[in-house]
Amino acid sequence: MKKLLSVLAAGAWISLSEFFRNEILLKSYWTEHYSKLGLDFPDDPVNGALWGLWSFLFAGAIFVMARKFSLMQTAMLAWFVGFVLMWVVIGNMGVLPYKVLYAAVPLSLLEAFVAAFLVHKISGKQVK
Repeated sequence: MKKLLSVLAAGAWISLSEFFRNEILLKSYWTEHYSKLGLDFPDDPVNGALWGLWSFLFAGAIFVMARKFSLMQTAMLAWFVGFVLMWVVIGNMGVLPYKVLYAAVPLSLLEAFVAAFLVHKISGKQVK
């Protein structure tokens, strides 16, 4: 039960963090960039639902990482896999407004660390 609760708590944290960062803090950067590309920024409810799914899948991946690695190792590996790789792909596709990285990098590091902490703490893994 602790395992499931740790993934649910981390997934909820990730989802809230993503919403705050991308819908409240950085939305204008995203919409402006997409507009310059002649595209509409994808913010329909189905997109939000898919980001919610991504959040809980990411939390599950963090849980798997936490079984093998320390808190800091889990957080840094999760950040790299969850964010850096995504930024490389969407940057390559030309849909990443690079200005968002000034806020997104530190906030995503915090997001990954808190998610890893929640998984370690709630699941009962010794936090090192």
